Amino acid sequence: MMCGKLPVTLPINATEDRVVGGWRIDELMKSKPVPQPGLLEEADDGLLYIDEVNLLDDHIVNIILDVTSTGVLVVQREGRSEQKPVSFTLVGTMNPEEGGLRPQLLDRFGLMVDVRAETNEAERTMILQTVLEFDEAVFQLKAGESSAYIEEALEKDSKRKELLETARQNFYTVKIPINVARNCVRLAAGFEAEGNRGDYIIALAARAYAALQGKKQVTNQHVAAVARLALQHRRPEVFQSNQMSWSDKDEEQVREILSGE
Repeated sequence: MMCGKLPVTLPINATEDRVVGGWRIDELMKSKPVPQPGLLEEADDGLLYIDEVNLLDDHIVNIILDVTSTGVLVVQREGRSEQKPVSFTLVGTMNPEEGGLRPQLLDRFGLMVDVRAETNEAERTMILQTVLEFDEAVFQLKAGESSAYIEEALEKDSKRKELLETARQNFYTVKIPINVARNCVRLAAGFEAEGNRGDYIIALAARAYAALQGKKQVTNQHVAAVARLALQHRRPEVFQSNQMSWSDKDEEQVREILSGE
């Protein structure tokens, strides 16, 4: 269940005017410039969600890249120009079989999760039971009845929210020892991630994971836990063949790098 500000969804057919924003034409004709916020401004301090991000128009991609790299949204419309500070977390979903992402945009996603269909019978049964219970709970609410399922879910969500907010508050108090920072660099280099963003993302993700566990210091165990999320989409073969994979051999390489202090 969602808590707080809802994500802003950017559809793949969004126009530049809708994405960037501008000024209301009817008010401009009265010589009264009234801002018309675009989707990027609406997502400020929140989440910008793009479904099928790999199918997004290249021009819109360039606009998003510019804003994410500078933190500034430049609005130029109807002979007027304005700059606005904008910061958002970019979340995208895609099917790699429908085409890949440009390396510049792919690198802007800090972490990547590979979602596959569940094949384990026990897990699939649990998923089915959960969906059926949720359907029954929604029916009860529509009938004006209380739902123990919803009440329990809300209580769990409240605890998760509190845990996440505490981790966020403590994020910068979690220390990253020099040997752990060095291993972040070694991991990125070992998997041939271009530039420095891979090193940085591994360190940030490991710190976030440590904060979530209530730890005061990042360890190699935290780094190992986030390595795949930060590196899988930064490997050279992804840009060459659009194939994202992670094997037991890759996990072994992570362990070898982290144990080679």
